[in-house]
Amino acid sequence: MAAEVEAGNCVTQRDGVFSVVAVLDEEAESVYDEELIDSEVNGNWTPQEKALHEARLKAKAKRRLRKSSSSRDSTRDSLSECVSGDVPDPHSPKGKTQTHDRKSRMGKGRGLPKKGGAGGKGVWGAAGLVYEMEEPDCRDPNYDESAQGDTVYATVVPELEEGELEKVMNPIIQEYFEHGDTKEVEMLLKNLNLGPRQCVFPSLAVCLSLECKASQRELTSRLFSDLIAKQVLNEGDMTTAFNHTLTQLPELILDTPEAPQMLGQFIARAIADHALPMEFLDQYRGKVDCENARAALDRAAVLLSMKRGIVRLDNVWGVGGGQRPVKLLIKEMNLLLKEYLVSGDLVEADHCLRDLEVPHFHHELVYEAVLMVLESNGDAAIQSMVKLLQSFWKTGLITLDQMNRGFQRVYDELPEISLDVPHAHSIMETFVDVCHQQSVITKQLRDSCPSSRGRKRFVSEGDGGIVKS
Repeated sequence: MAAEVEAGNCVTQRDGVFSVVAVLDEEAESVYDEELIDSEVNGNWTPQEKALHEARLKAKAKRRLRKSSSSRDSTRDSLSECVSGDVPDPHSPKGKTQTHDRKSRMGKGRGLPKKGGAGGKGVWGAAGLVYEMEEPDCRDPNYDESAQGDTVYATVVPELEEGELEKVMNPIIQEYFEHGDTKEVEMLLKNLNLGPRQCVFPSLAVCLSLECKASQRELTSRLFSDLIAKQVLNEGDMTTAFNHTLTQLPELILDTPEAPQMLGQFIARAIADHALPMEFLDQYRGKVDCENARAALDRAAVLLSMKRGIVRLDNVWGVGGGQRPVKLLIKEMNLLLKEYLVSGDLVEADHCLRDLEVPHFHHELVYEAVLMVLESNGDAAIQSMVKLLQSFWKTGLITLDQMNRGFQRVYDELPEISLDVPHAHSIMETFVDVCHQQSVITKQLRDSCPSSRGRKRFVSEGDGGIVKS
């Protein structure tokens, strides 16, 4: 009994409250309860006494519950202090400081210090806690953007949808056929977010070049080689693109009957330029059911199996445009003019001149046309050539600069031409007048034509200044 009293006193001291009145109240309650129990045994309880007894029991249970939550963890320490006899004075400074501990008085929790002892005013955390460098949060109200150094803004390009690919790529390919600059195409493709659909570009380029000239197909092959070298495309993209093009051959052959042979040349050239793997043909060997696809693959296999075939594949599309020798171009233009004088077909002449793809060399055609007029007899050649030059002038195929350069070359060589053609001056004047009437040449170019009379001479002084004819 004495130990229990001492334990109760120690618990009260741990909480920082030491009241003798509380102890007396508990003793009075126990004495009163014993009297009530004796009255119950004797059967002398009144209803009021019974209700009062039940209320006391409930209040006592509540007090015990509140005490147990706050004193459960420290009862053992309190008993050891009481046994040792070190009972502090409740009025001493040491005893008063114990009344301001951070343990909960609400009957909740486990009775441990809040925040593990790391909370409170002026506290930087628990002992031994090491803080790491934290990145500034842009959602923090105190976030200062200017204090974070240079800000880098990244451009986010959305991935193109499947329906927009052809609409975006078609102008890029058509413009490349005009300027032939692979670096510009490379820059445009890098700015596009094609995602996994990069193989669409080579397939579309091949399909468009099949409907163009050999020079455009040569540009397409060069583009593939440069894009592979710059790692804009890879061999996997090229393989997927040519696989897709082989499946489209039944539709492509409707517009371009030579599509299988051209596609075979594309495949051979791509393998020679290391844009396609060497094993591309092996994966189709004996596994192709489509006749058109088999013809394309056979064409590629034949080109690659030729002696020094890979070296010769650099000219698989022939030499076109300004890369042709000048003598060959002059020969082609002479043939064009002779065929026109025989057939008189302006459309065919226009088509042949465009196929030469040398707009910077059209002055040679004008020069050769004027020479043919000077060497011919009769007005038929004059009218035919005027009609041809007028057609080229109206369609814009021959520009003003090229027309002037062609006629000026004839003007400069007219003295030498007149040695072989004595009437060259008179024929030239007639031809120039007709061209000016048909608006083929300008008035300034007509006036610059050399005169056929040479220097002016008078018959005699008595002739009245008549110029000798």
